[in-house]
Formats: sequence, C-alpha cells, structure tokens
Amino acid sequence: MEAYDRLVQLVNDVTEDMAKCEGGNKAAGTRVRKAMQDIKAAAQEVRKDVLNLRSSDG
Repeated sequence: MEAYDRLVQLVNDVTEDMAKCEGGNKAAGTRVRKAMQDIKAAAQEVRKDVLNLRSSDG
C-alpha cells in the first residue's frame, strides 16, 4: 500500500506543472516529463507488489 500512496502523491504533485505546461510553459513541461518517469517507476513498484500479493495467496 505504501507504493500506491507514493504513486498517488507523485500524480498529485505534478498537477500544477501539468496545467502550466498546457499553458505553454516549457520549463513546466520538462518538470512534467521528469515526474512522468518517476510515476512510471512508482507504477512498476505497485505492479510488483500486486503480483507478490497474488502469488502469496495461491
């Protein structure tokens, strides 16, 4: 659950920069792309945790 909470926090943190990026702010776009890499890694952690939970049940 910790990995999921981290993922949600990362998505929430990038919301403001996403709005700025849509407004044409190039620096915000760079921050969004960096955040998306972090989100990708966090999502992978969640996937691994879910798989481990599923494996331990069976």
